[in-house]
Amino acid sequence: MAPLALGPKTCAITINVFSGTRQKFPSGEKLLITVRDGNQKQVFRDYVNKPSFMLSGLPFHDNFGDNYTVVAWSKGYAQAGFTPVKLRPASPASLDLMLIHEDARFNFSQARWGMIRKNPRYAMLLTAGSATLEAARERYMGVLENRSPALACFFNLVTAMAEIHLSSGSPLDYIREVIWDETMTQARFFAWADREVVDQVIRASANGLFAPEPGTAMFHPGATRSYKQVQFGEANVQLTFHENDTRTIDRTECIKFEPDIDYYRDLAAHALLEVAANTLTGSMTDPRQVYVMRWMAGRHAGIAEFDPPYHLE
Repeated sequence: MAPLALGPKTCAITINVFSGTRQKFPSGEKLLITVRDGNQKQVFRDYVNKPSFMLSGLPFHDNFGDNYTVVAWSKGYAQAGFTPVKLRPASPASLDLMLIHEDARFNFSQARWGMIRKNPRYAMLLTAGSATLEAARERYMGVLENRSPALACFFNLVTAMAEIHLSSGSPLDYIREVIWDETMTQARFFAWADREVVDQVIRASANGLFAPEPGTAMFHPGATRSYKQVQFGEANVQLTFHENDTRTIDRTECIKFEPDIDYYRDLAAHALLEVAANTLTGSMTDPRQVYVMRWMAGRHAGIAEFDPPYHLE
């Protein structure tokens, strides 16, 4: 495609492409970049061979047409994209995208037992409910060696929940014991949590951090209510409560707690980027795709980097 023309009513964006290691995509690799404006008009589509570049001369509409969509692809990699990217002439935008191999594998070298149990974020979650430290290690190693997608989901959710600021602590501070059984899957896990977490999330919802999810019991059998984070356009945490399932742990009344992450917050993003979400495993939630989308959403929002203790290679 010919270079875009510059003018007083044009915008610019710097596009940075990363790999599943959270490092810049290898230089020299061909990247196909597609850019569409908010009217769904394709304004750029071409190959580049460097992971960071500026694209200028993009039309400025001064309306919803400035909500751009950017998609990247490279041979052997799953497509990734982001929308909306709001462009303005006065302030060039920057967007970070992540491409992972179509057959991306989990690398848990930073999540071995000797390292992970010393991490304050995970220490209590890994050992609670186990009679001995050795029993906790065996339980963890069983998941690591035999159910790696479930462990990746667990790390995605714990990392994402650590970034949620309730009026008192984060959702992690209310978990008393993770349920390490077959209900721990690549899409969600269950835990016993202090009942106070329900009131905390209701308050956060009143402040605009969450929104109630209708039809809770239909999608989460046995659940009484559910709230979805609305901070990002993609990969928001959903917290579901099973208030009729109770257990007392260390004299604290606990309820069954179910976190998961949805790909998209709205139908428009799903329609524009659904190919990226379905490339790897069809419609089934894939922790690899959650990893990519949550990382990109966090970078776009300018918050601390999404850094679960594994990467994709």
